[in-house]
Amino acid sequence: MSTSPTSKNRAARGASAHPPERPDRDPLRLRIVQFDPAKADVTGNLARIAGEVALAADKADLVLFPETAVSGYFVEGGVDEVALTVSEVTRLLGTPPASSPDLVLGLYERGEDGVLYNSSLHLQPRGDTWAVVHRHRKMFLPTYTLFDEARFVKPGLTLESYLTRFGRMAMLICEEVLHAFPSAIASLDGAELLLGLSASPIRDFSPGLAQPGSLERWDLAGKATAMQYSVPLAVAHLVGSEGGKIFAGGSAVYGPGGTLLAKGALFEAGHLDAEISLEEARLRRVRSPMLEDLRTMLPHLRSALDRAAVRRENPSGNAERREAETSESGTTLLPGPSWGRGAPAGLSPVQPGLLELNLPLVRRALVRFLKDEVSRRRGFSEVVVGVSGGVDSAVTLALAVEAFGAEHVHAFLLPDKASSAESRTHGHLACEAYGVQPREIPIHKGIEQYMAGEPSPVSPARRGNLAARFRAMVLWDQAARTGGVVLGTGNKSERLLGYFTWHADDSPPVNPLGDLLKTQVWALAAELDVPEVIIQKPPSADLVAGVHDEHELGVSYHEADPILHWLLEGVHPDILVSRGFRGAAVETVFRRLQGTHWKRQLPTQALLTNTAIGGFYLRPVDY
Repeated sequence: MSTSPTSKNRAARGASAHPPERPDRDPLRLRIVQFDPAKADVTGNLARIAGEVALAADKADLVLFPETAVSGYFVEGGVDEVALTVSEVTRLLGTPPASSPDLVLGLYERGEDGVLYNSSLHLQPRGDTWAVVHRHRKMFLPTYTLFDEARFVKPGLTLESYLTRFGRMAMLICEEVLHAFPSAIASLDGAELLLGLSASPIRDFSPGLAQPGSLERWDLAGKATAMQYSVPLAVAHLVGSEGGKIFAGGSAVYGPGGTLLAKGALFEAGHLDAEISLEEARLRRVRSPMLEDLRTMLPHLRSALDRAAVRRENPSGNAERREAETSESGTTLLPGPSWGRGAPAGLSPVQPGLLELNLPLVRRALVRFLKDEVSRRRGFSEVVVGVSGGVDSAVTLALAVEAFGAEHVHAFLLPDKASSAESRTHGHLACEAYGVQPREIPIHKGIEQYMAGEPSPVSPARRGNLAARFRAMVLWDQAARTGGVVLGTGNKSERLLGYFTWHADDSPPVNPLGDLLKTQVWALAAELDVPEVIIQKPPSADLVAGVHDEHELGVSYHEADPILHWLLEGVHPDILVSRGFRGAAVETVFRRLQGTHWKRQLPTQALLTNTAIGGFYLRPVDY
């Protein structure tokens, strides 16, 4: 039997050239599974996927799972260990159930040549096995900000629609959905349904939104794609936290007119069922032939596309070199692409709403984060919190109780002689507010015994750091006694300003507040009903009697936090001063930010081999 070139190519990629005839079924019954894979447990995850397919038998025609559902997304150097061949996937899935739907899932794939890819598979039940209808390999590999995908997998180089027993479809993986070209090409190639698989961590908790801002952008792109090409789009999002990167779910189905047909729950694994009429989509394309207009003009656009593809911002090819600059205040600025001279419109020291958050949504995200990172990823059911009487530890305590229940939260007050009586009172008040019975362990005797052996007097600052490290030692030992894990209480402002004791405040492996500025922690404290007296009191590390944070930093958090925000956004310090920010405050914050990078990193090691930990041997913390 002769085979067309296209059929030969699809067969070479593991696709079936002859799927069964399309059944007389419209609309298509789609089930999206918001999946929270166990990191690197490919066998267990595939067993769970097979179980979900069995649950969908007779209820769905097609079941869609997210990107890398087989292993989890952030596996870094572990990709080689979790990657599977297509035949291994079909074998581990076992026998399809009776009346089984088709299955689309995402995985790290080991190709026939051993090359690793981020792939998606469309599988169809064929008797007692699964047949591969189509395989797609992700083309756009994000390697920026928190992503490093191109370091671990190779990009796919082809994109095409494919025939299924329900009609013609195309698979797009994560960033491919957000670009206009892949959806347009797939639609021009005859796709009647676009299937998106995503592992996109959430960002942006701006107030007034029903979901994180990153998911708002996904909805905007999804609606625009479905409306422009009159092709329905279904997107499956991962759920759960992977090393602090939170996947929120919120999967969605967009109708051919851009209508949101169905929306998945936030922060919860589960099912999203929808019916999609491919016939309605076909009729809409007839009434609104934008796709055909694009097809008509495509030959004429190709020359413009070729020209745009080779255009360069700098035709000579010589990259400009940035020299180190000196600010007007005398601060030496390190060269780098982030230090431009532009600034957002309206930038000023008093900018209402600049650091406001959708606090109920933040609360839900942090509770989900704690459950995943403590229990699912690390296997602990108990947590230990050092309660200082300050707002940070009170907020951490409140979140821990909400995540695990008061009976699983072990609170410790660890006073030194320098600790204020107010701290002890407020520590007990916080524990009482959340139903936790604290234990008080004074630490001054151990510190004084150590100090007695020193050849010269120990300064108050040294004693304060000793106290912080003694507290960490006690908390870790109590974690060993209770079988729990220590929760961190440090906020983003302290971390950026270097205002913490190294290997003390920063030692806990799980910290819900590490990406919240101090002023944002105060706002979250009110959301969590932290006692008002704790929120209102001046912040203090309570290491030296009578000394508050502002005394040591030289700037208040209310002044420092907006400066930190804009510096992290790449606004030049001189711009901040020119827009009315106090020069001495900008100088102080910038100097601390630039001078304390070492405190925010693991210890520096000499790299001598090609298996150095953290350089070559890369595994995420939750692997």
